[in-house]
Amino acid sequence: MRVSRTQAAENRETVIDVASRLFREHGFDGIGLKDLMKGAGLTQGAFYKQFASKEDLEALASRRALQHAFRRWSDAAAKSPKDPLGAVIAFYLSVGHREERMDGCPVVALGSDAARQGSDVKASFEAGIREYLGLLCGWVGDAHGEDPGGAAMAILSTMVGAVVLSRAVNDKQLSKQFLQAAAESIHAGLTADRQWEMPQ
Repeated sequence: MRVSRTQAAENRETVIDVASRLFREHGFDGIGLKDLMKGAGLTQGAFYKQFASKEDLEALASRRALQHAFRRWSDAAAKSPKDPLGAVIAFYLSVGHREERMDGCPVVALGSDAARQGSDVKASFEAGIREYLGLLCGWVGDAHGEDPGGAAMAILSTMVGAVVLSRAVNDKQLSKQFLQAAAESIHAGLTADRQWEMPQ
């Protein structure tokens, strides 16, 4: 049965959406094309009509996952306009986010995988990371043109690292402590910066 162009386009979007979640859960090499397509309700044969290669899908799915994560940051910030950074820190460094294997931050889930992929996948991650930094720069007030700002980079690195470590251990208490320590460190750094900037 011939698939219409509209249906083919919808199928392609479905595959990208499903892959963005399954890659986060299993890693790029942890799931094959057959299971990816099955997850999207399609046959493996349909894959090659939609994508040039698995790496093509990896790059598209990574971009989709990072766009989704960016929207979640924006939504959390919008709910707390007086303290958008605090809201994002609370969301990101929460036990709930730690447990979101399929829907959580793709940098946490796939960052080490992305480092071993080709330039297209890395480009997707770089674009998403720059969007994260753009938001953080606006909130910490250190945006300077193209320079993402040291504070924004430090905050992002601390948050990503804390969630990675919190997922890597069996001890639930230790896992939670990584998240709490990261949040406390970021807040302490911001407080110190504000005190330094206050007129003497």
